[in-house]
Amino acid sequence: MMYLTVLGGCGAWPVKDQPCSGYLVESEGFRLFVDPGYATFPALQEYATAEQVDAVLVTHGHPDHCADLNPLLRARVLSEEPPAPLPVYTLPSALDAVLSLDRPGMLGDSFELREFRGGDSFEIGPFRIDTRLLPHFVPNAGVRLTAGGLSLAYTGDTGPSPEVTALARDADVLLSEATYVDQVPRADEEFLLSARLAGEYAEAAGAARLLLTHLWPGTGQAASVSAAARAFTGPIDVARPGLMAHVPTAASPPSAGLHP
Repeated sequence: MMYLTVLGGCGAWPVKDQPCSGYLVESEGFRLFVDPGYATFPALQEYATAEQVDAVLVTHGHPDHCADLNPLLRARVLSEEPPAPLPVYTLPSALDAVLSLDRPGMLGDSFELREFRGGDSFEIGPFRIDTRLLPHFVPNAGVRLTAGGLSLAYTGDTGPSPEVTALARDADVLLSEATYVDQVPRADEEFLLSARLAGEYAEAAGAARLLLTHLWPGTGQAASVSAAARAFTGPIDVARPGLMAHVPTAASPPSAGLHP
């Protein structure tokens, strides 16, 4: 089984009750922290300590997807018994800014940087990771996590691209960027999605479930779900703190996949 716990899913900046993008994905007791965005480290501690995180995977270098890597690494390196260096996977140079927040060398023993390129495939613990470069303001890797024959596809932040459909083909869960409800403003239309477009990609890919994330602060969740449902006929929900999902077997009923 693969388990997904949403730590946050707010786009751009965190709000009072919603951190930015952050997800804890678990399988066989291995904890993978995906996109430690603003305010996700406190949320993580509801489920695991800093020392219990086994690896980090970052889709791109915007701070709403990686800023809380800094407190995570601080908590590890400044503990009384620092754990082994944390494997951190990301695109080349994506974490240069966040890793330079402290004095030179302070965090050096706390992590091991493992950079990859869009299109690479590799393993993190029990997970097979397949990546695709998706369009955004900065280089962004869509990622597909597979364990035990079950799959979770996550776009990071992306604009329209046939690569989204390829990434999510027959996925058990598609965790998709959905900054806007129905129409993306012209200035952002190459780099961000709407909930409506996310629904279209999920339907075209044959994904079993759709989980919308990165909603613009203040966006109504019901409106986003309704927009996605115009195209996608499967179960839809919005990523919010504490939402837990198991990536189910094919025999699991639709209602079994997501619960608060």
